[in-house]
Amino acid sequence: MTRDDLDVDPDELYGRLKAYEGRTAASGGAGRDPVNEPMIRHWCEAMGDTNPAYPAVAPPTMLQAWTMGGLAGHPSGPDGSARSEAYDELLALLDDAGCTSVVATDCEQEYLRPLRPGDLVTFDAVIESVSPRKTTKLGTGYFVTTRMNVRARGGVGGGDGAGAGELVGTHRFRILKYAPVRPKKAAKPEPEPARKPEPKADRHRRPRPVINRDNAGFWEGVARHQLLIQRCLDCATPRFPWLPGCGACGSQRWEAFEASGAGTVFSYVVMHHPPFPAFDPPYAVALVELAEGVRMVSDITGVPYDKVRIGMPVELEFLRVDEELELPVFRGAEA
Repeated sequence: MTRDDLDVDPDELYGRLKAYEGRTAASGGAGRDPVNEPMIRHWCEAMGDTNPAYPAVAPPTMLQAWTMGGLAGHPSGPDGSARSEAYDELLALLDDAGCTSVVATDCEQEYLRPLRPGDLVTFDAVIESVSPRKTTKLGTGYFVTTRMNVRARGGVGGGDGAGAGELVGTHRFRILKYAPVRPKKAAKPEPEPARKPEPKADRHRRPRPVINRDNAGFWEGVARHQLLIQRCLDCATPRFPWLPGCGACGSQRWEAFEASGAGTVFSYVVMHHPPFPAFDPPYAVALVELAEGVRMVSDITGVPYDKVRIGMPVELEFLRVDEELELPVFRGAEA
């Protein structure tokens, strides 16, 4: 049997699945923390969102963040989220029909009012719909959509101040429960002719950079022992690595200019694994902040790996790796 054709009556199964529409998927959910400014700031920093409206209100796209239980999950009991028996039964019914795999496909959110620091979030969910049987490249199965209703009370302007609170948004989440397609057995390949082993030097050489039309100018500068970074001609924002458009204003007009080569170690890691023939662990790899305000990943030379420190001043140098490859790296100085 191929998993493109489930070994069940599709009409009978679909009728049983449709009976779960409208039933509770989760109930009694409560946010682990009130809406708060530290979480809003962390979110905005991670997303690069500098909207001045935050953190007086939470970004709308944080809606689901306030409902998550974290690694520990939600506490059990009336104040915690409890997945319903109906939802477990629906998934078990699909498992029994051969739809043992699952993939999240998409989500939709609707925002009714902003959440503000101090708001207390509660939520519940229903099984909104189950699709007819669908055949996809992954396999044959059913799309299951749940709708979470998010409410809030308390806080500044935070609703009625009692009970579950007012509806502030909805979050629809859709999965595909499917029976995976079994790969067809490939014809036995013809034996390949014996290949000569690669020269040792080739097996142990550093990976080559990928050079394309967007970054070719950078590598042309490296060949001239110049570290070139880009600057937007409309807003003057510098950027690295090389990109066709400005991340600040979207302009595609830019110029290249030579960096001074001075910088500091912004962050670093010491690599131990995985081993790779071209490298000799342990070694330090750093994120270097250049004097011009951009950052780039680089080897750190001139100091042992265990002497690299955040804030260490570094200077540009060009390292000849082999006869074909030269790289910009940064040399540090021990304190």
